[in-house]
Amino acid sequence: MARTSSDPWLREEFATNLRAANRSPATSRAYRADVQSFVEFLESRGHSGPTSVTRRDGQDFVAVQVRRGDERSSVARRTASVRSYFTFLTRHGAVESNPLAGLSAPKPHKKLPELVIREQLDELLDADWGDDPVALRDRAICELLYGAGLRVSELCGLDLDDLDDDAGVISVIGKGAKERMVPLHRTAFRSLQSWRDAGRESFVTSESPGSAVFFNRRGKRLTPRDVRRVLAQRVGKGHIHPHALRHTYATHLLEGGADLRVVQELLGHESLTTTQIYTHVSKSRLQNVHRSTHPRG
Repeated sequence: MARTSSDPWLREEFATNLRAANRSPATSRAYRADVQSFVEFLESRGHSGPTSVTRRDGQDFVAVQVRRGDERSSVARRTASVRSYFTFLTRHGAVESNPLAGLSAPKPHKKLPELVIREQLDELLDADWGDDPVALRDRAICELLYGAGLRVSELCGLDLDDLDDDAGVISVIGKGAKERMVPLHRTAFRSLQSWRDAGRESFVTSESPGSAVFFNRRGKRLTPRDVRRVLAQRVGKGHIHPHALRHTYATHLLEGGADLRVVQELLGHESLTTTQIYTHVSKSRLQNVHRSTHPRG
């Protein structure tokens, strides 16, 4: 590729490449920020472009983050970002070879997903919130997050055409723009229908996207921040993060006997390894129950 940019680091070209690869907006922002941080680090060491960068520069970039105590998951993501960036530079002829190929970072600590306790689920899903439009919307949001295990971005991106009333399923666009069909239990689908048929119209304004399922109070398409606010308002005690409902959905399916590969498909995981963490959660919960209830636990 002929280089027409005045920026020797080709940062805008890299951003364009991310968009072309269907990276999510959040991932693209993170990668761009990571690359900008790396470029500033390199320029502080006297580099004016990528051709003089060495593997030691990458190793030192990682080491600086480790020494200042950054989270391992953040260090791992930044390392993946700069590896991807230099792969891009290599493919487009900005550097002859990739000095960061195989650059590694400390492995993140494995954290078991946060689960929603039964009392919080009961409070969230069984409470009488009334039947005004806001209540109908909020109940449908909560039922979908737990009843379908959606990522919050997937919930916010739902369109009316994604709902199949006859089959009782919804079409979800997940990571990498991959589509999957997710069944809903009867209670969740009724909540969704009640919002669509009796509450949604009261939120619509002249500027509302006509296809969207969920709106905020300004008539705009719902955002992840709006969803977090709904959960904060609807849970009287404690805090529930939207993703915790997804974790709980997966864990409860496995504890109920669902096949791991079925859960993988329902969650939209690319790799079965990602889904397997929920088997560890189930084992951990069983161990806790055993220790707290068995006479010799």
